[in-house]
Amino acid sequence: MISSCKYATGTKARSAAVITSVPSLDTQHPPRLFFLWFSLPVRGKFAVVRKCVEKSTGKTYAAKYMRKRRKGQDCRTEILHEIAVLELAAACARVVDLHQVYETASEMVLVLEYAAGGEIFNQCVADRDEAFKEEDVKRLMKQILEGVSFLHGNNVVHLDLKPQNILLTSESPLGDIKVVDFGLSRLVSSSQEIREIMGTPEYVAPEILNYEPISTATDMWSIGVLAYVMLTGISPFLGDDKQETFLNISQINISYTEEELEHLDGAAVHFIKSLLIKEPDLTPDQKAVSKRFKFEEPFSALQEFIY
Repeated sequence: MISSCKYATGTKARSAAVITSVPSLDTQHPPRLFFLWFSLPVRGKFAVVRKCVEKSTGKTYAAKYMRKRRKGQDCRTEILHEIAVLELAAACARVVDLHQVYETASEMVLVLEYAAGGEIFNQCVADRDEAFKEEDVKRLMKQILEGVSFLHGNNVVHLDLKPQNILLTSESPLGDIKVVDFGLSRLVSSSQEIREIMGTPEYVAPEILNYEPISTATDMWSIGVLAYVMLTGISPFLGDDKQETFLNISQINISYTEEELEHLDGAAVHFIKSLLIKEPDLTPDQKAVSKRFKFEEPFSALQEFIY
């Protein structure tokens, strides 16, 4: 089972790497004036999401309710940062679209594009006949890299890339991806180092655990883990507890000889290996991946990726 636990520390670094300048918010009207609510709420650690329909247009959206105070701390700045990143990525088709934002005394409500296919996590852990096919992973990975490329091109790192944060526009037929949840994202620059302990344990890069500077390579590590999970249904570094998981990551304790990998094109494994390396300076960025990965061809085209 893949964990969904988040953790984060480093308030000073965090405040230096967030955006707080956002368009005006609707603080005068409760969202219920404009939307009808459907389905039971899906509750996460920091937010509640409900399916809703806009009264004026009949369009379906996902409303994300976020508490402004969590455990006695004011989190409004972090929510504003997430809103700002979504606004920044509005031109990217691979990032979920932000439709409207409402603010009440206790919470902020983000009305987001509705992705009917849900999380790719469901396919990752499905039985073999319902799981992703290799050609599906190739197409979806191309789209994930397109989204990450846009973010990195705007100096934004996601820092929580995992199956639960990659949605599908439809389940059958298999739709396109939408990257969601930018609550841990940060701005990066060459002039200032950011060091934080944050992310979802199974997907964090070694530099996170070593309290080393965060960079775009941190996301690329997570993409390597994500590719492994999408292709095999196995979380490669998952241990019996968080400490064992962290040890597996820090030692790059990963198997490429398990039965689940035997059916894969060797280049798919090569792709994963090229991203799951300990030195972030040697990790190829998304532009190098996109340039050298012939996505319109089978995974075997990845053989030229490193050489």
